[in-house]
Amino acid sequence: MNNKNRFSPLWLAMTTVIGILIGTFYANHFSGNRLSIINSGSNKLNNLLYIIDDQYVDTVDMADLVEQAVPQILSELDPHSTYLSAKDVQTANDDLRGSFSGVGIEFTIRTDTLRVQNVITDGPAEKAGLLAGDKIVTVDDSVFTGKSLTNEEAMHRLKGPEGTKVKLGVLRYGETELRHFTVTRGEIPMKSITASYMLDEQTGYIRIKNFGENTYYELLVALAQLAQEGFQQLTIDLRGNTGGYLQSAVQIANEFLPKNRLIVYTEGRHSPREEYLSDGRGSYKHIPLVVLIDEGSASASEILAGAIQDNDRGTIIGRRSFGKGLVQKPVEFGDGSMMRLTVARYYTPSGRCIQKPYINGQDKDYEEDLLIRYQNGEFFSQDSIKHTGPEYHTRIGRTVFGGGGITPDIFVPEDTTDYTSYYKEASMSGLILQFGYDYTDENRDKMKSYTDQETLVKYLKRQNLIDRFAQYAEKRGLKRRNLMIQKSHRLLEQFIESRIIYNMLDEASWLRYLNEDDPAIKEALRIFKAGKAFPNSPEEEQQADQQKVAKAYDYRSTHRSFGIVARA
Repeated sequence: MNNKNRFSPLWLAMTTVIGILIGTFYANHFSGNRLSIINSGSNKLNNLLYIIDDQYVDTVDMADLVEQAVPQILSELDPHSTYLSAKDVQTANDDLRGSFSGVGIEFTIRTDTLRVQNVITDGPAEKAGLLAGDKIVTVDDSVFTGKSLTNEEAMHRLKGPEGTKVKLGVLRYGETELRHFTVTRGEIPMKSITASYMLDEQTGYIRIKNFGENTYYELLVALAQLAQEGFQQLTIDLRGNTGGYLQSAVQIANEFLPKNRLIVYTEGRHSPREEYLSDGRGSYKHIPLVVLIDEGSASASEILAGAIQDNDRGTIIGRRSFGKGLVQKPVEFGDGSMMRLTVARYYTPSGRCIQKPYINGQDKDYEEDLLIRYQNGEFFSQDSIKHTGPEYHTRIGRTVFGGGGITPDIFVPEDTTDYTSYYKEASMSGLILQFGYDYTDENRDKMKSYTDQETLVKYLKRQNLIDRFAQYAEKRGLKRRNLMIQKSHRLLEQFIESRIIYNMLDEASWLRYLNEDDPAIKEALRIFKAGKAFPNSPEEEQQADQQKVAKAYDYRSTHRSFGIVARA
């Protein structure tokens, strides 16, 4: 057999991918985010796949075999080195890009049917005539319902190049006839800042959902709007923010720090130390600041929180953050797929890496870390927090810890005062979400005149929602427990009302409603009132610099090299 004839274009592409994965790319040159590699073909993986292709008893789809093997190989490295197929890359990037091209709806899939939850203002769907509550049952005259309908499939069918058209068949509540709409796809903005308003006469509030391309510019707009309302102190809410672009976190931190403060630095085996320093041009360097975090705050969120904490620039309130201190570099392949490979760790100004321990990418304890924290009582007691890293010190000498997230300066436990097994089952089963959607659908016409959160809540308070939900849930298998319902009344009412507010209005109104009774928000306002949101005043900071306070931590003395200095 002439082995040379076995090398098809597919095989050449496959060996290139495998060559990348075994680490030989470190010996080659980078061109942007795309790698140029000459594969020698002499390694064991290449030989193995060649033999399978040449001698295996059945025909094998080698491209599919590689697609399955690549994630498995990366999973042996760490929890955050990942592989995205070509079809998943676009979806993964949309949230951070700041916009995508589509029809402009928010949707949920219930009972195998896509239901429009919100229609984006001035978007293509609104212009075409779609309404919240519509059910999309056909797309381009093809049935669009059934158990095979997933969020991924829906996004694949509804998104598309700007200017292209898609025909939607819609069932509207109370109607039996199918309506048809032709929607011309357009650019849909994706906002990182989902809420910005005044908590009281002095306190501004900004909620950052993730760190994308436009997050910094959205922040400047939000700050300008709050300035017009006279804010004198600020709460930044990073709870549930899973991260995004490091550069966005650096830009935002720069807005609040004096000149020449270290924000973060990165360093890896083949990545020289790179520092990010504040340039002193931020407009809010002296405003009292509180940052809210929780176990869902990760990556770029922790960079921002760590920069504020280690520079003693503000007070961190909440619960210990996720603990992701690894930096991924995107590596694109010719077929549109992408590898995100961990190339460095990032370190906060005090020198701590907040990455929590792991064995490899398949570490079960790492995957279940938040559950383990919950079971160990960490969500409810500060004394249950177990630090795995050594002590570090902030600029003025306060003790902080690495090795497992950012530990807040002020701990706020999860509120379980009214928690019962009935509430747990009602929320975990999805019954409250279902009830909220069905109630909204059935009463949308009655509620559409309530255009803000306050008036809508007043209406909902008169609707006996708890009893309606209990009847609804009992018909669906959740036994009515009156004593438990009475104990959990506040939690049930808050959850149900919040979902209806979200369905009828928007995410900002939903957050505003939840914040009214939020323990972390209340603690932030207490700290501001007590004048403790600034761990050190500008005068104290200047004095500390002049006296070279003995406890001040000199981060430069603890690491091997300074590497490249970058200024944001």
